[in-house]
Amino acid sequence: MNKKAFALAAASTLALTIQAAYAQDKPKPPPAWHQGKPPALAESKLAPVPGKMTETSAAEIPIDKMKLPKGFTAEIWATGLVGARAMTLNEDQSKMWVGTRGIGRIYEVSNEGGKRTVKVLAEKLTQPTSVYANGALYVFAIDKVLRYDNAAKGAAGQPVDMTQAFELPPEQHHNWKYVRVGPDKKLYVPFGAPCNICEPPTKEYAQIRRYNLDGTGKEVIATGVRNTQGFDWHPKSGELWFTDHGRDWLGDNGPEDELNRLSKPGQNFGYPYCHANKVVDPDVAKGKKDACKDVTLPVTTMGPHTAVMGIHFYTGSMFPKEYQGVAFIARKGSWNRTKKLGYDVVTVKAGPDGKGAKITPFATGFMDPKDDSFWGRPAYLAQLNDGSLLVSDEQLGAIYRISYQK
Repeated sequence: MNKKAFALAAASTLALTIQAAYAQDKPKPPPAWHQGKPPALAESKLAPVPGKMTETSAAEIPIDKMKLPKGFTAEIWATGLVGARAMTLNEDQSKMWVGTRGIGRIYEVSNEGGKRTVKVLAEKLTQPTSVYANGALYVFAIDKVLRYDNAAKGAAGQPVDMTQAFELPPEQHHNWKYVRVGPDKKLYVPFGAPCNICEPPTKEYAQIRRYNLDGTGKEVIATGVRNTQGFDWHPKSGELWFTDHGRDWLGDNGPEDELNRLSKPGQNFGYPYCHANKVVDPDVAKGKKDACKDVTLPVTTMGPHTAVMGIHFYTGSMFPKEYQGVAFIARKGSWNRTKKLGYDVVTVKAGPDGKGAKITPFATGFMDPKDDSFWGRPAYLAQLNDGSLLVSDEQLGAIYRISYQK
């Protein structure tokens, strides 16, 4: 090697060494949940509550601590579903599929002879959920859509990859899916804001879409939706009602989470400029006049940072008559708050037009307000054919069955 080549090689090696050293010294970027944190809260120790990523046996679940109205009873229906979230059932309810978030799995639960067995149907997916429709199971991850045909008696075999048809945006933050098939036989799919609070980088975020089952016919039906984690259709009006998480880092008491009603396609629900009941955002709405103009306000607010998740309108005959048509809502529980709130299931009774909403505690006892300790985090609800109600617990990876007897 001549002197010139040697010098160039040495200089290149030195540059790479310096670059590597700089990369090691360079601080890592803050996690996504830090975004929007003001300087005044720089020393705050508030952080998302980590989930329990190992199985919990039935013997370890303190089901006796759950508190319910008189006449109601809770029992453990299934365990071994680490990170259990949304549930979907086939027609005779002999099969259930349960989505997750952090662990990346879809579970299949077989319900036969009064016993439940659990297996992992799919794994290594990015925050997947699923919905059963017309004999098929549709699995939605942030970056993938799979269809398992002939799933009525259990999903098996190689799924059909439908990803391209649904035009999924790539950002992960708040993009976990809750997916349902509506009364119109279309798939309803949310796409959350890719941040705590920001102007979304493109129009494909902070919205709810609907599609035909094959991915055609894409239609944006709601905008300004920060992070909906659940929706259902009102049994009388047929209108879509959905929960939505308020933004973080504006203090303990707001903005509150929301319960919203879509009375017509195309409505805007405020994000990122307007939250809850006309709370103007101090970060992104600066200088913006009429930030809450033409915004559809919620049916009711659901408490600050309570993490409202699944909603289910009760249509069974087991519960007393006063529960007919009432919305059951799971509140997984706060993290961006110095005193914890939520960790329960509440009911919301309102007219079909959303007026007169009243929130009442239903399933409590998951959290001890004396010391903020908790054992469970209710996430989603499903109704069995006998009229009992299932509640998934993401923290302990279990499903509870709530029944009523006079």
